[in-house]
Amino acid sequence: MRHCKQGRKLNRTPAHRLALMRSLAAALFEHEAIITTRPKAKEVQRFAERLITVAKRGQNGGSKLASRRLVASRLQDEQVAKKLCEEIAPRFAGRAGGYTRILKLARPRKGDAGVRVRLELSEIKAKKAEKEEPKKK
Repeated sequence: MRHCKQGRKLNRTPAHRLALMRSLAAALFEHEAIITTRPKAKEVQRFAERLITVAKRGQNGGSKLASRRLVASRLQDEQVAKKLCEEIAPRFAGRAGGYTRILKLARPRKGDAGVRVRLELSEIKAKKAEKEEPKKK
């Protein structure tokens, strides 16, 4: 029985699954949006939102160094960890969760008709809108 066994296996070994989560999360933080399949996006969303919460802890009076090291150990990429802690986490300082959103794309993937989605940080649109407002005045 699978009682209390959370998460999708995604037809991968545990090491492969962890590597997949790390690489997709790093790509999400680097580009602020990625296109993938729905099951992968739902798993990466859980992984990425936890990382953002850890990075926010360093901003809100917690140990900044400890938070940065924890994020870097999860992502295995120092440059992306730095961007997450210095640029992305402060944008979500006033938010208690829901840092990412999943948007379904119109066309399925060619070949196997897999449902494709766009996983993006939820502050992208607000950030672009702020830049456009001064131009309108």
